[in-house]
Amino acid sequence: MILIKNGKLIDPRSKLEEITDIVIDKDIIKYIGKANNEKEYEYVIDAAGKVVAPGLIDVHVHFRDPGLTYKEDLFTGSAAAAKGGFTTVVCMANTNPVIDNEEILRGFLEKAKKCPINVKTVATISKGLKGKELVDMEKLLELGVVGFSDDGIPIMNAGFLHKAMVKARELDTPLSLHEEDPSLIGYPGVNEGEVSSQLGIKGAPRVSESSMVARDSMLALDTGAKVHMQHLSSKEAVEVVRFAKKIGANVTAEVTPQHFSLTDKEIIKKGTLAKLNPPLRTEADIKAIIKGLQDKTIDMIVTDHAPHSQEEKAKEITKAPSGLTGLETSLAVGITYLVNKGHLTLMDLIEKMTINPAKLYKLDIGYLEEGSKADLVIFDDKEEWIVEEFVSKSNNSPYIGNRLTGKIKYTVCNGKIVYKDEK
Repeated sequence: MILIKNGKLIDPRSKLEEITDIVIDKDIIKYIGKANNEKEYEYVIDAAGKVVAPGLIDVHVHFRDPGLTYKEDLFTGSAAAAKGGFTTVVCMANTNPVIDNEEILRGFLEKAKKCPINVKTVATISKGLKGKELVDMEKLLELGVVGFSDDGIPIMNAGFLHKAMVKARELDTPLSLHEEDPSLIGYPGVNEGEVSSQLGIKGAPRVSESSMVARDSMLALDTGAKVHMQHLSSKEAVEVVRFAKKIGANVTAEVTPQHFSLTDKEIIKKGTLAKLNPPLRTEADIKAIIKGLQDKTIDMIVTDHAPHSQEEKAKEITKAPSGLTGLETSLAVGITYLVNKGHLTLMDLIEKMTINPAKLYKLDIGYLEEGSKADLVIFDDKEEWIVEEFVSKSNNSPYIGNRLTGKIKYTVCNGKIVYKDEK
């Protein structure tokens, strides 16, 4: 058994916030309260001055497995997640080959069982990510996918997407959508504005995102499907989601740490390390995103962890791929830019990184109660550190060299310590 003593428990489901002890027996939380006689336990963690929270849950990661494992694989991705305090992740299906059939899915799930954390996946909505033919949703759900997404590629055919939503509503499963209209974009990954002009290129305007969010919100309203808007980046898109919720559409939304902490000016400072889809935008967009987090328009925070090799990111801005590694910095960016600046409480932040993402895919995790699964994270919300080293295969992060607050000390998944800060 493991005893975690004197930690500040923060649980977003019960709203409990108090100094207490936690006893873990095998993979279950056996007891929460004052524990006596430390000699009874095989392992004792003194969490005095630290926060004990549910293991973080990221419902939007790219582990590049199968097919692109020179960037990342399930095991290195899991290690990065554990270091970041995550005990459950949901992988996107735009691998090579894509996860759109039984054979590829079975191979993924068999490998995922060997990971130290809980690794789940969506399947694609369309076969081959081509936006034309539906996958066998019913069969793939039976085999273990948690939902469906063509993330990385927007679904441009409204008729096809409407059909997919009708099927998803029938099966009570969510569709997660990447919302960027490529016909409105010059070069993706850079916001259309002052910075793109400085670079001499046409970038990705806000309307490329907001127009898709508006269309798909109305499709969601019409079908009654559960539709999730991925990685919002623009103030207009946030406003559209707010309106869609108000009129009864069953929509949810996520945002990444990079989109509430960095502007497109980071491209000038960090080059392709700050190239993302959708792109970093402006201070006005950050303010709108923060307001959306505060009033619950935006339900959750995800990383969109998207590793790339140094060689790929070393290419010029118009040729380098978009994306950054985010699992190892996510909580600290949230504490640094949201909690420490007074925008959210620590309870609010933990809610958007645990119980809320769990609800999207109907996962019975993200909370700490007696009898619940022993997935938890222990962190120091006051400790400062400089972003330098990564356990991910890739280090394409614009936060390198930045000082952040909030350091993961232990990650416990299924009752086992899967990460310990040796420093």
